[in-house]
This record gives sequence, C-alpha cells and structure tokens, in this order.
Amino acid sequence: MDEQALLGLNPNADADFRQRALAYFEQLKVSQDAWQVCAEALAQSIYSDDHIKFFCFQVLEHQIKFKYSELTEVQQQLIRETLITWLQAQMLNLQPEKTFIRNKAAQVFALLFVTEYLTKWPKFFFDILSVVDLNPRGVDMYLRILMAVDAELVDRDVVHTSEASYYEARRNTLLKDTMREQCIPSLVESWYQILQNYQYNNSELTCQCLEVVGAYVSWIDLSLIANERFINMLLGHMSVEVLREEACDCLFEIVNKGMDPIDKTKLVESLCQVLQSAGLFSIDQEDDVDFLARFSKLVNGMGQALIASWTKLVKSGDMKSAQDTLQAIEAKVALMLQLLIHEDDDISSNIIGFCYDYLHILKQLSALSEQQKANVEAIMLAVMKKLTYDEEYNFENEGEDEAMFVEYRKQLKLLLDRLAQVSPELLLASVRRVFNTTLQNWQTTRFMEVEVAIRLLYMLAEALPVSHGAHFSGDVTKATALQDMMRTLVTSGVSAYQHTSVTLEFFETVVRYEKFFAVEPQHIPTVLMAFLDHRGLRHTSPKVRSRTAYLFSRFVKSLNKQMNPFIEDVLNRIQDLLELSPPENGFQALLSSDDQLFIYETAGVLIVNSEYSAERKQVLMRNLLTPLMEKFKILLEKLMMAQDEDRQMALADCLNHAVGFASRTSKAFSNKQTVKQCGCSEVYLDCLQTFLPALSCPLQKEVLRSGVRTFLHRMIICLEEEVLPFIPSASEHMLKDCEAKDLQEFIPLINQITAKFKTQVSPFLQQMFMPLLHAIFEVLLLPAEENDQSAALEKQMLRRSYFAFLQTVTGSGMSEVIANQGKKNVERVLFTVIQGAVDYPDPIAQKTCFIILSKLVELWGGKDGPVGFADFVYKHIVPACFLAPLKQTFDLADAQTVLALSECAVTLKTIHLKRGPECIQYLQQEYLPSLQVAPEIIQEFCQALQQPDAKVFKNYLKVFFQRAKP
Repeated sequence: MDEQALLGLNPNADADFRQRALAYFEQLKVSQDAWQVCAEALAQSIYSDDHIKFFCFQVLEHQIKFKYSELTEVQQQLIRETLITWLQAQMLNLQPEKTFIRNKAAQVFALLFVTEYLTKWPKFFFDILSVVDLNPRGVDMYLRILMAVDAELVDRDVVHTSEASYYEARRNTLLKDTMREQCIPSLVESWYQILQNYQYNNSELTCQCLEVVGAYVSWIDLSLIANERFINMLLGHMSVEVLREEACDCLFEIVNKGMDPIDKTKLVESLCQVLQSAGLFSIDQEDDVDFLARFSKLVNGMGQALIASWTKLVKSGDMKSAQDTLQAIEAKVALMLQLLIHEDDDISSNIIGFCYDYLHILKQLSALSEQQKANVEAIMLAVMKKLTYDEEYNFENEGEDEAMFVEYRKQLKLLLDRLAQVSPELLLASVRRVFNTTLQNWQTTRFMEVEVAIRLLYMLAEALPVSHGAHFSGDVTKATALQDMMRTLVTSGVSAYQHTSVTLEFFETVVRYEKFFAVEPQHIPTVLMAFLDHRGLRHTSPKVRSRTAYLFSRFVKSLNKQMNPFIEDVLNRIQDLLELSPPENGFQALLSSDDQLFIYETAGVLIVNSEYSAERKQVLMRNLLTPLMEKFKILLEKLMMAQDEDRQMALADCLNHAVGFASRTSKAFSNKQTVKQCGCSEVYLDCLQTFLPALSCPLQKEVLRSGVRTFLHRMIICLEEEVLPFIPSASEHMLKDCEAKDLQEFIPLINQITAKFKTQVSPFLQQMFMPLLHAIFEVLLLPAEENDQSAALEKQMLRRSYFAFLQTVTGSGMSEVIANQGKKNVERVLFTVIQGAVDYPDPIAQKTCFIILSKLVELWGGKDGPVGFADFVYKHIVPACFLAPLKQTFDLADAQTVLALSECAVTLKTIHLKRGPECIQYLQQEYLPSLQVAPEIIQEFCQALQQPDAKVFKNYLKVFFQRAKP
C-alpha cells in the first residue's frame, strides 16, 4: 500500500495529505485487487494505526456493496475467512479495538450477511457464535453485528435507493423469514445466556444485549421473549441501577409489539403487577430523572397498548373484555398523573400520549363516574401547573432549552383542547377560578403565575371553538364568563406588570378577543394607551416593541368601526414612530423597518376607514406621506454623491424602506374604499413622481428597482388607469443594462398591466415589445460557465417569464401586438415558442408554449389568418406536437410533463378545429408516414383526434406516446 498516502488518513494530517488519501481511496475502490491487500492487512494485523484499519474495512465494504458479484468463488471465500480470522484475533488482542472500528467491522459483517446468508453462508450466525462463545470481546462484536443486521433489515432510518427499494424490501422479508425458521430460537437462547452470564459483572454487555432484544422483538415470535424466564430476568434488571434504563426500553418494545387485544391486556397487567410489587409505581420526585424518563415512556407504552386493546374489543363487540381492559386503564391513571405532574418536563412529556388517549376514551363514554370526573380535573390542574415557565427560562436570549419548553407547551395545549372536548364546563370553571384568583393579587404574584393565568384565558379561544371568534354571543354562561375575564384583564392594570412574558400575553389576548371590544367599547381607550406607551410600542424590550407593532395593526384593523373617536389622537401619538431613520444619524430607532411597515399600515387603515370626508382623508394621507417623499429626495441626492459602497448600500436600503412604507399604506384601500373615493389619488401620484427618478440612479440598481417595481405593482391596483402615463418611462429605465433577475422581475409588471388594461396599453406594448425581447434574448445568449448551476437556473426562470409574457399578450386578445412587429420579428418570436416547446427539457415552459401555440392557431389559423401562417402550422407547430413528447427528457411519469402533454393535445385539437379535413389529410398522408408510423396506428390516431370529447383525445395521446417511446 502507498504508505505516504495512508498518512493522510490521520485527522490531524494537513490538507494535502488528506487530499492524497482521498484520491488513493478512490483509486483502490476501482482497482481489481486492492481489496485483497486490505483483507490481508486486516487478517494479519499488519497495521496498528486505527485510521488505516478503518480504511481497510471501508475498501472491503465498497467491494461487498458494489462489486461482489464480480469476484470468483475463491475470492468470496477469502473475504469470509478474512472476517472470521479478524474476529478470532479480537479475543486475543491485549487491547480492544476502538469503538468506531468495531462498528465499521459490524457493518461489513452485516453487508456480507445480506449478500450471502440465503445462498453461500447459511451458518453465518452459528460460525460467529462458535468463534466468540462467551468471550466478552467476542460477545461485544457479536451483539454489534446483530444490531448492524437489524439496521440493514428493519431500520426505517436506512434509506434504500428508490429503484432498488422494491427488490430490497422483498429480499429483507425473505431474510427475516429464513432467520425465523433457521436461527432465531438459537439466537434468542444465546441472548439469554449472555444476559445470565454478564448481568452482575458486565453492565455494558448486558445493556448491549438488552438493546438487541428490544430491536429484534418487533419482528420475531414474541413468545420467545415474552415468557417467564426472560420477563423475570428483565424485571430483575429493573432493580439494578446500571441496567434499568435499557431494561425499561426493552420492556417498552415488548409491550409495543402488535398482538391479540386480550393477550396484550394480560401481558401488560402481569408486567404491571410485578413492577408495582417492586415499588416502581411510587414516584419519588428526587429519583433518577434519566431512568424516570424511560420509565415514563414505558408506562405510556403500556397505557396506549391497553387503550388500543380497548378500542379493538369495543369494535368487535366483546364488551366484557373491553370493560376489564378499561378497569386496567383506570388503574394506571394515578401513576400517569404522578408522571405528568413531575417537575422534569421530559418525564412529563413522555406520558402525554397516554393521557391524551385516555381523555379520548372518556369523550366516547355516555356518562362519567365520579372517579373519572376527578381524573379529568386532576389532569386539568396538572396541565395548568406544567404550563408555567420556570425561573431559569431566558426570555431575552432563547436557546435550545427554551425551544424544547415551547414545544412541550404545544403538547400541553393539545391536552387542554382534548379536556375541553370532554368537559368544557369544567375547563371554563377551572380557568376562571385560577384567572380571577391570580389577577386579584397580580402585584404580589410571581410573573410565571400571572403569565399562565392570562395564557389560559388566551387558550380558551381555541379550546372552546366558535365561528368567526363570536365568543361573546350565543351560550350565555360561556359568554358571560369570558366577558368577565376580559373585563378583569383590561381593568386590573396587569398590563403594567414588569415582565415581558406577561406584557406580551396581555397584548396577544386582547387581540385574540377583539370582539369583546365591540360589546364593551368603553375599554378601547385603556387598551390603546397600553399599546402606545411604555407598555407596548415604547417598551424597553425590542422583542415586545416588535410583536406589539404587529398586534397593534391587527387590533386597529379588526375594530375599525369603533376607532373613529380616537383616529387623530392615535395618529399624533405614533408620529415619531413613523420617522424614516437615515443611516447617518446614528440614532437607534425604537422600531425596525419591518415593524414600521405595520405602523404605516395601521395609519393607512385609520385614515381610509374613518368616517371623515374625502378632503379630510386626503389631508391626513398627505401629512402621512409628505415627510417620506421629502426624505426620499434628500437621500437620493446623497446616494448619487456617495463614494463609499457601505454608505451607498445603507442609503439605498433607506430609500427602499421609504418606498415600502408608502406602498404599505395603500393596503388599507379596498373595493368599497378605493383611492379615488377617498380623494387620495393625487397623493399617490406625487409619490410615484418622487420615486421614479430612483430608476435612473446608476448605483445600487437592484435594491432601488426592486422597491420601485413593487410600488408600481401596488399602484396599478390602486390608481388603475391613472398610473398609465408613468409606465413607458419607468419601463425604459428598467430595461437599461439589466440582468436576468431584473428582467424576470420586470416581466410580471408588464403582464399585470397587459392583463388589467388590455387594449388600453396596446400602443405602449407595440412600442416596447421588441426592445423587451431584445433585452431578454441578449441575456439568454450570454455565454455561461458549463457548471454554473445558478446561471443556468436564472436563464431557465427568465425563459419561463418570457413565455409567460407571450401567453399574457395572446391571452389578453392582443395578438396584433405581435402581428404588427414586422414579418422577420414575428417569425423570430414564433420560432422561439417552437424551440421552447421542443428543445428545452422544462415542462413548465413547454406547457406555456403549447398554450401560446393553441391561442395563435385559434386566432390566426383560420382561412382569413395572416399570409403564410397555415404553412407555419404544418411545417412547425404540428411537428412540435410530436417531437416534444418523443424526446427522452419528456417524462410521462412526471405530473408537470403530463400537464404539458395535455396542452399539446389542445394544440392539435385546435389545429383540427381550424383547418378541418385538410389537417387529417396532412397527418394521414404526409406527416405521420414520415415518422414511420404504422397505417393502422395512423388511422387510430386520426379517429381519436376527430372525437368531439377533448378528454378522449388527451388520454389517447398519452397512451400513443407511451407506446412510441422505447
């Protein structure tokens, strides 16, 4: 072997050596006999370096995985002997091999097993067992090999390649069946011997063996494991500290195994009896939490297994056995509650499944016993207690622990929702009691208790569902309770609590129950003040300010009818929050630009939905937008003169924010309240005039163009035809020295104008049609690096945009825009569409191209169409309908491609519709014979094409091409 190259295997080697080692590995993989050198090195222990040993196993692994069938019988025998020799050496070595080498060796054994067990090596396990006997190092390897075999045969995490997956699944089934017949009983016996031999003196091997039992239980005969001698031994391990976690997992797998419901109930009950008598059912809070987390998972498994049995028994009508199983379930509830309430969230989380399913049973019962009602209440109290944050939760810098608690809270929420289905009255009464008690003394209560009290009120909204948030009408008891709690929330002064979690929960809740303020509008000023002062938008925490900005806009939007008395006051109070903070003043604004968007939208909503006259609305809107326009002009001048690129970027961002803010205010308008009706057209036209000069700024083009383009999109919707005079010059600027991405984003703007104004913009479109196309073709023809994926993708997206543009033009009844471009240009455009339909393997673009061709045939394909178009149909469009689907890249199993084929069928149908018998004659006598299609198939094709139902032909066409493709 190349000793120099092997030096690079060491993780501490420098990059050149590592590179050389990788290259050497690739070389050995393709070499015919390199594996023999590696096999010899392993069998004779030539190398002591761990990384070289690992490397040798990798070479062998590659040989077995990909090139095994190329080996002769003798060579295959050599691999088997090498592995057995290596295994024998393990028991004699002074030091055991490193874990990573043992695991790799086990993988290689497992690969050889799946390759050879059914044919050449049926005694695989017996050979290994005869070598290892009960030698601890040998047993370690044997158990690792068993885990590797299970991973190959069963493990869901092993992704089998799609093509081979069916074969692999069948092979794995066959392997498992053969193992069950030939060796599983012997393997199980060996596990029992290992456990018996090592349970008191080698906990590591015992745990490994328990893991093997747990893994194999899912697919072997359960009676081999679920019998007295095995279960007793496992239960004995439950009392041994170093073994009990693995024993727990092993019992969990046994309980999880599918079996007859009555047998399952018996099995679970006998386990529970022994566990209970061993004192494991009394949970001490101080106990070992790692073990309790596993134990909780086991109890959860037992509970869910019993519930599954109960469900099956009820379905089959065996009510006596179902009743017995229900009693068994009820007997576990006390234990479940102890685990649910445990202060460690992992322990609690592991039992939630049982809890949830138990509540589902109660929901199905016609009446609950007193004990069951008490259980529901106990679960409810446990959920309320466990929802509470602990002291360690870091609100300002949330990390992994915090994320886990948020997830755990989501699980608890599901329990709360399920509780609401079982007993909504009880839930409402419990929440009300906790809420009122806490809010009476909020000043002296810890933050986490105040937060959870408000949180529970918030959660009721989803737990007790109503349509359209109408919590304050309908059921009087519920409406009164919620109204009382909301009144307490807004009048208690709790919004002033000095903790971000309480503040946020307050605002989230008032927004969730905004309908309350329609019933009791006298509380709106109180809440508005909380939003606007140091409790909300001016809070010391940026997190609170940011969330409040969003919630404030939701609050104002939902209550716009009630907002009229407060509009001017609110607009005055938010004045400073609307300021555009330019990069140079170094002043840290209270809100980020994203948060300011919500404030601008809120201001727009207040003005537009007010009961003011159009004149007053115009004045207010002008007051809102004029500062932005003035700032914009100053900043644009500064940008033009800026030298430093960082400063240019900062200024361009700021300009972009200004445009974005103006854009956002326009979201307040609707069909009922248009810009015109509100008298605001002039203000927005002024904005347009202010912003458009940014398009001719040579600096930071991408940022500026993107912002102005978005504003134009909005104005086309809001100002309608009033925007048209601005479009030509804007387009001209946007087409100057642009790149693929610019064009790709510009085309939707033109499509929007075309689709909206149709013939109104025909003169403009005719004028800019070829300049736009030239810009597109220029970019598409730019040479690109062969492997530049992103450039290829950009071109593909631009091509799609180009065809989408042609589709919009033809689909909006403006084909004359194309027709008036002169014969040469028209031809060029048509050929690009044919090319798009046939040459590029992009089904999305191909579909669009066939839609364009259908439309053009429909418009121009009749007797009075443009001169020469009928020829074009026969020479190019008809062939395209055949050449595209015949391409190897046209994958009829792909959904997008099938849609493209469907449009191809429409194109052919349209040609037949417009040209009649002449089209059939051309296909029968000229075109299809030129493709060497058999006469009977030609006949069949033409009959299908003449069917009145288009669907018949679409289905036929798919079959036609499936047959035609090799």
